Amino acid sequence: MKFIDKLSAAWTTNNSLLCVGLDPDLDRFPAHLKDQPDAIVTFCKAIIDATADLACAFKPQIAYFAALGAEGQLEEICRYLRDTYPHIPLVLDAKRGDIGATAHQYAREAFDRYGADAVTVNPYMGFDSVEPYMAWPDRGVIVLCRTSNAGGSDLQFLDVGGTRLYQHVARLVAEKWNRNGQCALVVGATFPEELAQVRAIVGDMPLLVPGVGAQGGDVAATVTAGKSANGAGMMINSSRAILYAAPQAGEDFAAAARRVALQTRDEINRFRN
Repeated sequence: MKFIDKLSAAWTTNNSLLCVGLDPDLDRFPAHLKDQPDAIVTFCKAIIDATADLACAFKPQIAYFAALGAEGQLEEICRYLRDTYPHIPLVLDAKRGDIGATAHQYAREAFDRYGADAVTVNPYMGFDSVEPYMAWPDRGVIVLCRTSNAGGSDLQFLDVGGTRLYQHVARLVAEKWNRNGQCALVVGATFPEELAQVRAIVGDMPLLVPGVGAQGGDVAATVTAGKSANGAGMMINSSRAILYAAPQAGEDFAAAARRVALQTRDEINRFRN
């Protein structure tokens, strides 16, 4: 199934625009897991199982695994997602940006090694840094556009011929780069006005929206600004707020994560229609 089709089905099946980010931080793991050699796999599988019926996508951030030399555990987690929850898109958050043969190798890493349905990429080097990913016509290419960090404005807000650079990127992807019809954009929840402008440019193209939860993005403003005509169109990511939710009485870490994921999914849905 193509990425966009799988995502659209997940929006409907789970009645959800929530993307659960997988950013394993051993310092924040429960004490009983920290010394286990497979702690990352155990932790992430528990989070996945606890939230799979509430999510429209899962998004492992590759740096959290690579910094610990845990790429093998990431492979196992991705395999578990594909085998156990094949109807939920797997988005590899890698933000790769290079050209030619090197970009092709990054694409192989995302799509062949990890089996991702989609990968995040950086468009700074232009279309020939994005084109190699399109050799996998069923996979998603999610292009950085207006990111949620404050420093994103250093470049993304520059005026280029009477338009902002992030708007130019949005228009390029929507009108020229989306050859396979599987492109999406990263647009942060911390800038709802810019989110609305991107939505106006790209129509119903999916948006990966970081910045709610720990980064403080406003859910109501985000959904109102970014939803598509049918009340979907977004993967609204929350990572740390779900992964490291403080357990209440009788909860373990997975139950706490499920509680916060359910609250977030339901809050998002309040503003969809």
